[in-house]
Amino acid sequence: MGKAQIMQQNILNQVLNDIDQFNLNDPNRQFDELGNIHPKEFLYGKRMSNCLHDFMLSPPAQLQIAARAQHIGRWLSPRSDYPEGRAGYLKWRKDLGSKHAELCADIMRKYQLDEAQIEATCSLLRKEKLKQNPLTQALEDVICLVFLKYYFLEFANKHEQAKVISIVQKTWAKMSAEGQKAALALELPSPALRLVQQALA
Repeated sequence: MGKAQIMQQNILNQVLNDIDQFNLNDPNRQFDELGNIHPKEFLYGKRMSNCLHDFMLSPPAQLQIAARAQHIGRWLSPRSDYPEGRAGYLKWRKDLGSKHAELCADIMRKYQLDEAQIEATCSLLRKEKLKQNPLTQALEDVICLVFLKYYFLEFANKHEQAKVISIVQKTWAKMSAEGQKAALALELPSPALRLVQQALA
């Protein structure tokens, strides 16, 4: 690895660390699979990065940053601030994407990254050109994989089966063929696996 590559890697590590430091402020807590407790979005960011590297060999820097920043500061914009129903939900999700992009851009500018790279990362966080931009699609695949691997069973236990199956079907439709293949390879708990199989039958 040359000096330029080392410098780029060091800057990437600093950006990722700053995202982690921001997410350590999350007042919400969640246990990991080993029973250790963490700020919720800090843990989510780590899981996104881990799944990204399992899913893609040598992902580009903007995708690594977008994956880690996928939920940056999410606790600052609670769903309860928006009206009930689908319209309120969609407005919340759109505003979240913009807020995540804004917070991430501020961190990237701190390290004097060029505006083209910053905008490319923000575009990923806003989910622009899904199904057209391979990196946006890869980020969506990783989001779906993280949901299925870490959050699906808890979600399923809180909702009626018909709704859970519908969510799995919608999640599956968002994924690429590569993402679907990776999802089928996940080692899911038996109850979760049965629900996925029912949804895909």
